[in-house]
Amino acid sequence: MDQLEIERKFLLRNDQFIKEAYKKERIVQGFLSSVPERTVRIRLISESGFITVKGIGNTSGTTRFEWEKEISKSEAVDLLALCETGMIDKERYYVKVGVHTYEIDVFALENQGLVLAEIELANEFEEFEKPEWLGKEVTGIVKYYNSSLAKNPYKEW
Repeated sequence: MDQLEIERKFLLRNDQFIKEAYKKERIVQGFLSSVPERTVRIRLISESGFITVKGIGNTSGTTRFEWEKEISKSEAVDLLALCETGMIDKERYYVKVGVHTYEIDVFALENQGLVLAEIELANEFEEFEKPEWLGKEVTGIVKYYNSSLAKNPYKEW
């Protein structure tokens, strides 16, 4: 399905979100292409695989084209083997705050120590609740994109 993805990204002040999470899952992902104009991501989430194509973001970094399709676990495993160097491994926590759900990624391996929260919005200017654990906004800062973290991991900053 073709769509625009509108999201904002934040660092976190603390780990209080863990107590509020209603779901957690492990995500392993790699990139067949990490160029900003056409990022192609392969993701393995539990027993499901996904291929996602993302376009370049707008000037604020909040909005970009995104197309995603579910694929089999075996297809995802095969495609992950073809990905560029640098894999992302993280646990994702889901926290409902008001009418929105924050997705909080706790990174492992080369990106251990980095924790990011994302919130998807209906439009770029939509109001949303900001819980006390939410920290500095990093929307549009390229080094926080997963495709960048795969090449330039957090532990090397």
